[in-house]
Amino acid sequence: MNHSICYRHKRLRILGGTLSLVAMALTSCAHAERETVDLVIRGGTIYDGSSAEPAVGDIAVSGEKIVYVGRSADNPYEGERIIEAQGMIVAPGFIDPHTHADAFLTGEDRTTRLNLPWMMQGVTTIFTGVDGHGQPGGEVDVAGFFDNIEQQKFGINAAAYVGFGAVRRAVIGDDDRAPTTSELETMKNLVAKGMCEGALGLSTGLFYAPQSFSTTDEVIAVAKEAARRGGVYDSHQRDESSYSIGVVASTQEAIEIGRTAGMPVHFAHFKALGVDVHGKAPELIATIEKARAEGLRVTADQYPWEASGSGLEASLLPRWAVDGGREAMLGRFDDPATLERIKIEMRENLRRRGGPDSLLLTATGHSWTAKRLGQVAEEWGVEAIEAALRIIRETDRGGSVVSFNMAQEDIKLLMQQSWVMTGSDGSHGHPRMYSTYPEKYAKYALEEQTISIADFINSSTGRVADAFQLDARGHLRKGYFADIVVFNPDHYRPKATYVDPTLFASGVSTLLVNGAPAIENGQPTGVAAGRGIKNVPPPGTCSDSR
Repeated sequence: MNHSICYRHKRLRILGGTLSLVAMALTSCAHAERETVDLVIRGGTIYDGSSAEPAVGDIAVSGEKIVYVGRSADNPYEGERIIEAQGMIVAPGFIDPHTHADAFLTGEDRTTRLNLPWMMQGVTTIFTGVDGHGQPGGEVDVAGFFDNIEQQKFGINAAAYVGFGAVRRAVIGDDDRAPTTSELETMKNLVAKGMCEGALGLSTGLFYAPQSFSTTDEVIAVAKEAARRGGVYDSHQRDESSYSIGVVASTQEAIEIGRTAGMPVHFAHFKALGVDVHGKAPELIATIEKARAEGLRVTADQYPWEASGSGLEASLLPRWAVDGGREAMLGRFDDPATLERIKIEMRENLRRRGGPDSLLLTATGHSWTAKRLGQVAEEWGVEAIEAALRIIRETDRGGSVVSFNMAQEDIKLLMQQSWVMTGSDGSHGHPRMYSTYPEKYAKYALEEQTISIADFINSSTGRVADAFQLDARGHLRKGYFADIVVFNPDHYRPKATYVDPTLFASGVSTLLVNGAPAIENGQPTGVAAGRGIKNVPPPGTCSDSR
């Protein structure tokens, strides 16, 4: 019996001064015999991470784990701390399967490493190393990534991919050529090593140079090393638009890679990008449904925004123009004949993205920051392509851009698929880093009712955890890690905009990460309780030889 709690209840009741209240005190004493745990979230509207409708009840937390989820009347636990959650939504912490959070992972001060843009949305786990870029700085160092999380601490949990682009650049550089036999073996060894250090799988960004120079067979050969060790094939596919092979053929290529390598396929930030492919969502869905019906595990993530985010260079330059890296690219700019070829292809790339006014320049600290490319070209008195080339010359990758290139009909149809989950693709200069989850909730669940609240929760939690087989995460269940978000359904809203993309979301009152309070009363606590989430390869697959 917890005597201190029993005594407190008796004393309060007796001071009431009547015999009936003394009897009430004895009843309270009986309840006080319940085991005391660290925390009870009481009376909230609980969405458990599945697509099931919610139920009002309690959640009890002891240490880093959930010990009870159910009706308040049946709760056998007393909490050292009580969070009154009446009228609030209680859900698993959101799991973001595609992020560019390098600046937070490598931050030197504690506040930066809390990763507040994601935390304030209710996110408790992120995936990194995406688009084939690998670990921060373009490294192939999964072990070092997890050591950093453990030693320096991080606000939320983090998982990592081996980056195909980082591997290829480490072995071949930025050149447009195939690897030699020995180079391919080195690439395969690097992937195997990363998987054995805990990577989720192999991530590619075949749209980006130098990854775009690889053949399908090259990717398959490397992907097999991740497949042997239980990995997922995650990809920013070769073409989301009509740049090269087209979005449908590109979707088929990713499926072929996964099927031949023998591994699940996950499409990053799945979309139909650009005016040439608007309305292609039904065909893309049919392509994936066919693969799923044939037994291949295929999933995708999607952000709820009409605009993508990238660099000006990646958006407009032909890939051959960047063969060999930046120095070689600038040399081509200096050759008049070659530059004219580049301009012709840039004009076509700008057209497919929707024209000069479809690109918002978001790199900070410039005279053109927060302006459309068309506006800058007009101010400078030059063609839009000339303005773009000037910006690319002056900045790394041309700086970040927001590109308005998607159709609402495609966004909504993709969002409604049972295999599509929420992912921010969070990067600097775009509101998706700060407001993806409240944007999807407010716009598509509440306002437009494209999906239900239960589907919003499931696509942001359990669906992700189940697809990537994250151990004891993504659901509110006994024995699962206490990654829990409590938010006000009337106040959970995005604040970030395309012009002002760094405003924190509102409405999260409490956030637990591994049972520790990361947010209380709507404010960060400063606690960094995140940990690295590692894939565990099958036995016998991480010996010295492949």
